[in-house]
Amino acid sequence: MPTRALRTAASGMYAQQINIEVISNNIANVNTTGFKKNKAEFQDLMYQEVQIHPQTTPTPGIYESSTNKIQIGNGVQTASTQKIFLQGDIVATNNQLDVAIQGDGFFQVRKSDGTFAYTRDGSFKINANGNIVTSSGLILEPEFSIDENALGLSISRDGNVEVMETGGEKFVLGNIEMVRFINPGGLQPLGDNLYAETESSGAPILGTPGENGFGNIHQGYLESSNVDIVEEMISMITAQRAYEMNSKTVKTVEEMMQTANELKRG
Repeated sequence: MPTRALRTAASGMYAQQINIEVISNNIANVNTTGFKKNKAEFQDLMYQEVQIHPQTTPTPGIYESSTNKIQIGNGVQTASTQKIFLQGDIVATNNQLDVAIQGDGFFQVRKSDGTFAYTRDGSFKINANGNIVTSSGLILEPEFSIDENALGLSISRDGNVEVMETGGEKFVLGNIEMVRFINPGGLQPLGDNLYAETESSGAPILGTPGENGFGNIHQGYLESSNVDIVEEMISMITAQRAYEMNSKTVKTVEEMMQTANELKRG
């Protein structure tokens, strides 16, 4: 039926529209610190069995009737979007409050409502109370309080935080804990470079940087977005071509229906 073909082509156009929206978001965040690209995933819709007209096949002395059935799909739908947690490039900034993770893991921060969120963005600041916070003001956990007289801050690859005060004295404030998940792709993006735990991601696993599968910490560096701009442009061109082909299908079906109507009038 022509209407089935129209619905199928329309589902393809809608799916490719979502695909382009996902790709455009990746491209828009090519310079976002710690950003992890998204990938749209699709699945085919239910199939219908269509019975074609019976065919009578003559055989010597016998007329044999055969009925064939074929399966016709009903199009495509967007199943989900998946975060791809590949490592981004580590870029030097020479800022002592910039920290990058090389390997698996997230920084844990506390939101204003007391719940926790997780981020790969290590562009930290110091607030008025001397706490290490994110760019949006969320406190890094575990909490550190840095005295206003501190002359410098040192963070080792295993997360050890040390300050130097007037007179050259050094004091260890504690150790940055990292968090990882069995399925990081199941984390819920919250915006502001933050993620939240879900049932799909599993419970957070706390650990020390550089141990038991956790990544190392690099002070004076930031992790770039893992978006490959060339790959995204190729994906966008492919999605655009698929959208155009589905639109041509709609036009072809319309022409077929118009021809059929003219034959009926004739």
